[in-house]
Amino acid sequence: MSISPNIPSAHESYGYESAGTPRWISVLFGLMIAGLAVVVYFGYTTQARLSDDLLKQRDQGKILSVQLDQANSRIADLKSQVEITTQRMGLTQSELAKAKSRAEDIRKEQQASDQELTTQIKASQEQIGAVASEVGGAKKDLEATKTDLEATKGKLDRSMGDMNVMSGLIAHNRDDLEELRRRGDRNYYEFTVQKSKHAQRVGPVQVTLIKTDPKKSKYTINVIADDKNIEKKDKTSGEPVQFYVKGSARMAPYEIVVFEVGRSQITGYLATPKDSGTPAPAAAPAPAAAAAPTAPSADKP
Repeated sequence: MSISPNIPSAHESYGYESAGTPRWISVLFGLMIAGLAVVVYFGYTTQARLSDDLLKQRDQGKILSVQLDQANSRIADLKSQVEITTQRMGLTQSELAKAKSRAEDIRKEQQASDQELTTQIKASQEQIGAVASEVGGAKKDLEATKTDLEATKGKLDRSMGDMNVMSGLIAHNRDDLEELRRRGDRNYYEFTVQKSKHAQRVGPVQVTLIKTDPKKSKYTINVIADDKNIEKKDKTSGEPVQFYVKGSARMAPYEIVVFEVGRSQITGYLATPKDSGTPAPAAAPAPAAAAAPTAPSADKP
């Protein structure tokens, strides 16, 4: 398609001009005709391009439609396979609901069990804490007892007896004597002997208190053992007073240790070897206060 504007020749233009038409109007009219031709050309070109784009979009739409149909077909196939698999497994919708319900029940039971276990653990922890506190208290008591025991052991010592024989461990008071009893190395008989002409029983022997000197902590006693009178004169408190009896010569001697010397009495203990054949004392014998049966007087030879 071509547009050929009728442009007047020079002669005709001259004739027009001479007829009275201004020249600038002719030029303007020519430009308008040229612009219209350009617009028509570009409009035709643009319309052709839009037509091509529209055709391409239609082709792409057809391709997408085909792909969508293929995807729907695959989804339908998968759904069919799932239904077939479900039917083969025998799982109906009601059975699936039951299974879900059972799973929920199991979950709740597990939560309840966990809660109960947590409560038990807390209770056990509280009990363990209480036991730990008791153990801590007992440990402190044991440490205190151990400290006291160590202090008591430090007080126990040995010394040379009045027969120039090294004594066993010596107790200086009742607490020390209890420690010696716990050790169990010898037999121990605690006593309190009053001043009297009659002898008093102390374990396997008899003792008569003859004289005391509280200011100097000295005393004199007479010991009756194996029907023999053994005088121990001017002995000091804390001094091991030693003597032998039948069967003890090859062993350690008997020992009397006095804690306190009073105006008319003495308090202390008698220690005898374990294997001397003497009877073992009671666990906590009471101090001897009553007079024993009549024995030979200390004044007799």
